[in-house]
Amino acid sequence: MNVLKSFSSDKTTLLIDGDLYLYQAAAACESETDWGDDIWSLTCDVGAAKKMFNSRLETFKERLDSDEILVCFTVGDNFRKTVLPTYKGGRKKTRKPVGYKYLVGWAQETYSCHIQDTLEADDIMGILQSAKTHPTCIVSDDKDMKTIPGKLYRPMADELLTVSEADANHYFLTQCLTGDSTDCYDGIKGIGPKKAEVILGNHPSWDQVHQAYIKAGLTREDAIVQSRCARILRSCDWNWDTETINMWEPGR
Repeated sequence: MNVLKSFSSDKTTLLIDGDLYLYQAAAACESETDWGDDIWSLTCDVGAAKKMFNSRLETFKERLDSDEILVCFTVGDNFRKTVLPTYKGGRKKTRKPVGYKYLVGWAQETYSCHIQDTLEADDIMGILQSAKTHPTCIVSDDKDMKTIPGKLYRPMADELLTVSEADANHYFLTQCLTGDSTDCYDGIKGIGPKKAEVILGNHPSWDQVHQAYIKAGLTREDAIVQSRCARILRSCDWNWDTETINMWEPGR
């Protein structure tokens, strides 16, 4: 996955959440047509979607003063489904926009892109940024990317952050406790961000997460499963020689 070798070491490479922004472009360019006699069709102007996506990338490059981008996509099954079979199970009922698969193929032919079997785009961005072999900045509005140390640009808020390792770890531990209903992992039911903050206090650690699970009548294994679902992979979670996952363990 050492895809950054081809980029200049003097410039920041923007790691783009292709899943999110290409999806938005495709969805925005869908339209319904009423043909009469109760016949409707749904189409996508893929030409307009291409222009919208390209314009978005140009905006990112101008805003962050870099012309080097790597667009990251999710393909295939996610490794988290082997950890928790119900992970993102609710999304099977949600269709992709018309033309989305075609547009992913087009993007791969048009831009510098990276995909990695079993990994989400989030994981690819997290691994590459935390490797610290090259100046990078993640571009995503996904809240989960706050669990990755380094630069993070959030376009919706036009917010450029530098996430410290301590803050990234804190946010990860919070996710372990609260879970994420969108991704279909529960954490500890009844614990939201405010309760998580009380549990973690000023010196957050996974031991506090573990004890909260035990107090809730759950097990250490339950805590590990939920934490592995919450964990956006970092460089230490990836075996660069075999290109396989080092499954997250407490204390590593």
